[in-house]
Amino acid sequence: METAENVSGRENVKLTSLSSKGGCGCKIGPADLMQVIRSLPPATPDPNLLVGLETSDDAGVYKLTDELAIVQTVDFFTPIVDDAYSFGQIAAANAISDIYAMGAKPLTVLNIVAFPISSLDKRILAEILRGASDKVQEAGATLVGGHSIDDKEPKFGLAVTGIVHPDKARTNAGAKPGDKLILTKPIGVGILTTSIKKNQLTEEEIARVTQVMAALNRKAAETMEPFDVHACTDVTGFGLIGHSLEMAKGSGAGIRIHRGSVPVLPRVRELAEQGFVPGGTKNNFNHVQDHVTFPETMDQTDRYILCDAVTSGGLLISVSGEHADRLLSELRNAGVDAHIIGEVTEDHPGRIVVD
Repeated sequence: METAENVSGRENVKLTSLSSKGGCGCKIGPADLMQVIRSLPPATPDPNLLVGLETSDDAGVYKLTDELAIVQTVDFFTPIVDDAYSFGQIAAANAISDIYAMGAKPLTVLNIVAFPISSLDKRILAEILRGASDKVQEAGATLVGGHSIDDKEPKFGLAVTGIVHPDKARTNAGAKPGDKLILTKPIGVGILTTSIKKNQLTEEEIARVTQVMAALNRKAAETMEPFDVHACTDVTGFGLIGHSLEMAKGSGAGIRIHRGSVPVLPRVRELAEQGFVPGGTKNNFNHVQDHVTFPETMDQTDRYILCDAVTSGGLLISVSGEHADRLLSELRNAGVDAHIIGEVTEDHPGRIVVD
C-alpha cells in the first residue's frame, strides 16, 4: 500500500500535519450547532419527511412512495492518518455508516474534495480517491460524481444516498425500557489519532486503529436487520456518551452504561493520562456532564474516554432485551466485535447513568 510519503515524491509529507485541527476530525459541538439551527426560520412542514432535524439523527429520511424512502447524509473532515489511501477508506466508511445506522442500504455517493493542488502532489489526492472508491465498492454503492475546491487544508468525505422501506427506517429515538445496548466497535479512536499526530504510536498500533476506522458497519447492519431493534445510531464525533444521550433524549428514556463492559482500544488510557486528549473530546465532556451521573470513584481520564470523539465508530443498537443475547451471538459469528454495554430504563429519562 502506498503512503502519502512515497506517492508525493517528497520526504516526511504527513497529511495530519497539514490540518490545523489534525487529530480527531471533530464535529462542531452539539450545543453550538443546535443554537445555530434554532436561530433559523422553521421549515415548511412536509408529510413525506419522515426523519429531519428534530431528533439529531444520523441522516434524513424522505418518503418517495409507500414502498420506498431515500436516506441522505454527508460527512467530511481533515486527515486523521498520514496514509492517503487509508484516509480515503476511513472517510468513506465514516460517511456510509450513517446510512447503515438508519437501517438502509447505501445506493449512490458523491465525493467532496478540498485539496491544496498547487502544493501537494496530485498522486496523494489520487490515493485518497482510490481508497474511497474501494470502500464504496465494498459497500455495494456507486460513485456518481462529486465536487472539488482548491484549499490550503486537505478535506475529504462523501454525500451518500441510501434506500429503505418507509416503515423500516431506524432512528435514534425509539429506544424502550428493557432494551439492551450493543456497541459494535471499540472506542478511544480520537485519543489514538491525536497520538498519531504526536508520533506516539507504533506502525502496528497505527495499522490497528486504521483497520477499526476503515471497517464498514455493513455486517452489523445486515445482521441486526431481522431483529427487534428499536433504535440505532453510529458512535462518531460526539462520542459514546454524547450519542447515547441523544438516544436517551430522543426516546424519552434513561440509559445506563456499564463502563467495565465498554470495549476500549489498547493504550487509550495510558495515552490519555499523558495528555493526548483531543479538544473535541473535552468539548463533548463539557456538553454532557450535566446530564450524566458518573461514579464518584471514576477519574477524569475514564470520563474523557467515554466521551472520546470517534471517527467511523461502531453502531449503538438498542434491541429488545429478550433478543439481545442472540443478536450479540450472531454479530460475533459475523466477525463483528460486539459487546452489550448497558440498557435502557424508565428511570432518569433523558439522562445517562454510568456504573
